[in-house]
Formats: sequence, C-alpha cells, structure tokens
Amino acid sequence: MKIQTYYNHIRFYTPHHFIYYPVLILFLIASIYLSITTEDHLIWAFISVAFVFLFALAYMLRQHYALTLQNRIVRLEMRYRYFTLTGKRFEEFEYKLTDDQIFALRFAPDNELIPLIEDVLKNNLTGDAIKKAIVHWKADYHRV
Repeated sequence: MKIQTYYNHIRFYTPHHFIYYPVLILFLIASIYLSITTEDHLIWAFISVAFVFLFALAYMLRQHYALTLQNRIVRLEMRYRYFTLTGKRFEEFEYKLTDDQIFALRFAPDNELIPLIEDVLKNNLTGDAIKKAIVHWKADYHRV
C-alpha cells in the first residue's frame, strides 16, 4: 500500500464512484434528452426525476451511516490518545473544537498531537491548516 500523505489521503470506492455514478448520470442525461425530444414528455420527465432521486439517495445512504460511525470512532480515538499522552480528559476542551478540527488532528502522530492541539485552541486553525501543519503524517488506511 502506498504511503499516505495530505495529498493522497482521499479514497474512492471504484464500483460506486466510477461505475454506479457514471452509469446513473448517463441514464439521467438520456432520460432528460428523451423527455425533450420525444412525444412522451411526461413519462420521461418522471423517469428523469426518479434517476435524480436514485442519485441523491445512493449518495446519502452510502455516506451517512459509514461517516456517522467513523466520526464517533475518531472522537473516541482522540479521547483515548489524549488521555494516554497526558493523563487528562479530552472532553474538558473538546467542545471548543469543531468536528473538522478533531478529524484533522487524528492524522498527527503522538509526538506532534499535544503541541498541535494547543496551537488549534490558541489560533483556531481550520482542519485543512491542521493537516498541512503535520510534519510526520500518521496514515489512516482504514477510513471509509
């Protein structure tokens, strides 16, 4: 597996991103075209709306459950890591951090985590700025 960095940490699921969505988009384009060019405008318009609905539903369902669970796990991981490193509870200041900040902090290795958290609390860094500030990227190869 390739070493993970800021520039290649986004993952794609090939069947979903490169087969299902392109085929669905082609069907949507075809149904819109047919709704304009044929005499059966109403039925093809209904089919077009159905494809739009399938597109939105597929995206929402695929993302919603996996990301909700992943977000919860990342929060637990951060609480555990912070407690292990400091003996203090992460929850004492966790409410001051946004989800984006917490999720970005997980890429920091243990030796960079505490100073980075202090910097985030002091300067309110964005998630992207946090990721760019990480010197030694702690890869997460098991993300959804």
